[in-house]
Amino acid sequence: MESADSFTCYLVDRDEAGKIETRLSSCPRTQLPAGEVLIQVQWSSLNYKDALAASGHPGVVRSFPHVPGVDAAGVVLESEDPQWSPGDEVIVTGYELGAGHWGGWAQLIRVPSAWVVARPEGLSLRECMSYGTAGLTAAACVEALEKHGIGPKKEGEVLVTGATGGVGSIALMLLVKLGYRVVALTGKQELTQVIKQWGATRVILREDWQDRTDKPLLRGHWLGGIDVAGGVTLSQVLRETAPGGTVAACGMVAGADLPVTVYPFILRAVTLAGIDSAWTDHQTKSHYWNQLAGPWALDFPADYLVETSLTQVGQQVEKMLQSQTTGRILVQVT
Repeated sequence: MESADSFTCYLVDRDEAGKIETRLSSCPRTQLPAGEVLIQVQWSSLNYKDALAASGHPGVVRSFPHVPGVDAAGVVLESEDPQWSPGDEVIVTGYELGAGHWGGWAQLIRVPSAWVVARPEGLSLRECMSYGTAGLTAAACVEALEKHGIGPKKEGEVLVTGATGGVGSIALMLLVKLGYRVVALTGKQELTQVIKQWGATRVILREDWQDRTDKPLLRGHWLGGIDVAGGVTLSQVLRETAPGGTVAACGMVAGADLPVTVYPFILRAVTLAGIDSAWTDHQTKSHYWNQLAGPWALDFPADYLVETSLTQVGQQVEKMLQSQTTGRILVQVT
């Protein structure tokens, strides 16, 4: 920490000409947004939403200057809410963190008390960021399949799209741990063997899989699916899901439109389960964290986690935007 009154952060700003600039900056505490809890951040992570924020994407960044980081793990310094005391180790994920509210790529964050979750027993602050928002989203997707009767004892395969990204890879590993047969969809042929090492039964390359017809239904392959892409990818997953199947949808990197008819829903009774972990209530988030710290805990491969610093995170942002990253990227803040 620079001093009691200032802190270092990764600042995204826009100049008078509209050009986006990023830099490490020393900011006064008084510049922090409102909130009841002041936290000294130790770890954060890099998610696709953070990469967009670091680029000044108007769909994420509401105003400038801005600090990205939808995840943060650290220690409470001050709290106006008696629920939290100085020294408590806590996590903040989602809500407006790193979007409308300055995020975790900073030595300090100030947030509403309702956003704060206690670090679950069994996970260190660093390990919590190994999961972060991606892990919570993956857990929510898996639980959605379970709630709709898609269990590991059922005959059939579950398709996971975007299998090398944070959500997709954690969802894949969770499903494998729970005993599902998982098929991974990816656009990265060079990572086929890596994905198999993570436990996928099969790996399908996106260019070989894509169906460019407008058929309302395709052969029903999948017991269920977890889709991070949206758009035409989600459309095809739905059209290929077997009768009674469920698809959990949590992303839109392939587009926000969904070109699909009602046929998968009324002729095959397919369920489309929407997932939003960012605004999940406190009790549910705590439940997911306890699952990830307990029965669903993963033993990540050594090369799955990449550590970076606030100084170097910009390089990882560029790689992510060019689809050159794999697994989870942890940001060490202090």
